[in-house]
Amino acid sequence: MPTPIITLKHVSRTFRVKRHLIKAVDDVSLSIGEGEIVCLVGESGCGKTTTGKMIAGLLAPSAGTIEFCDQAINQMARAAFRKYRLGVQMVHQDPYASLNPTQTIYDIIAAPLRHHKFTRAGADTRARARELLTLVDMTPPDDFLDKFPHQLSGGQRQRVSIARALTVNPSFIVADEAVSMVDVSIRIGLLNLLTRFRDQLGMSFLFITHDLALAKFFAWEGRIGVMYLGRLVELAPARDLIARPQHPYTQVLLSALPEADPQVTRNKPRIELRSMDVPSLMRLPTGCAFHPRCSKFIGNVCERVVPELTAAHGAHVACHLIKPGP
Repeated sequence: MPTPIITLKHVSRTFRVKRHLIKAVDDVSLSIGEGEIVCLVGESGCGKTTTGKMIAGLLAPSAGTIEFCDQAINQMARAAFRKYRLGVQMVHQDPYASLNPTQTIYDIIAAPLRHHKFTRAGADTRARARELLTLVDMTPPDDFLDKFPHQLSGGQRQRVSIARALTVNPSFIVADEAVSMVDVSIRIGLLNLLTRFRDQLGMSFLFITHDLALAKFFAWEGRIGVMYLGRLVELAPARDLIARPQHPYTQVLLSALPEADPQVTRNKPRIELRSMDVPSLMRLPTGCAFHPRCSKFIGNVCERVVPELTAAHGAHVACHLIKPGP
């Protein structure tokens, strides 16, 4: 296991909506090492983005602790906290909303360089902006520096967002659905770009997506975590999770994943759920949150006891059907 750079210990986050308390993230523990890729997958509303925002420091946990390089974020001295805020950056989902439409690409990239004093003179800033655009394959960079975001395609805007995240030399990037709003033909190029940063710069990634096929491609040498209604239900090396999913929810997701061969997709066995309705976060089921839909429901234990995420056969699984083991 690589040296941990980000560690979540029993992290939860609640929100108040009128008179209701909604637990968006519930008791999540996760460690991500240097140079590692971890993908979080699950349905909308399962807590993926909230987890990413807490790691990036945009939201504070309601309970539990988040550590950066073995130091609790909420207990850091000023210098250590600044190192954390520079070391962990976020690439947002929507490249059309995350860039200021009134600024040129040069202004967008120059702002963090100047603010954090990575460059001083204007010539140094422009030279560094050229380097960053070249790093994200926007060449020749002088063709883009003086343009505005509306003059770029969606894929180009997202590359600018990635370049902006790289301005402060981060060691960890939270990519929240970073390729979901660009054309399918562009997605693989962006994922290959991020993989190159992992290989060449040693960066770590938390990649958030609802698309298990993208997670399979991007995290093939890393790990995939599956979330359901705020809880982490399975965490395993990507190859093992795809070949041998253990949690019933993971098995359902994989059974719905199209294969490259249409004939294989047509003949793929489907798992029938007990219910197609996703429970409301305002009225979470007791016990295992997946039990109202689970085809392997076994009665009282599923209804009453919340399963813990425990080591089982090379993975970590939260299911009463899975017996702990090496």
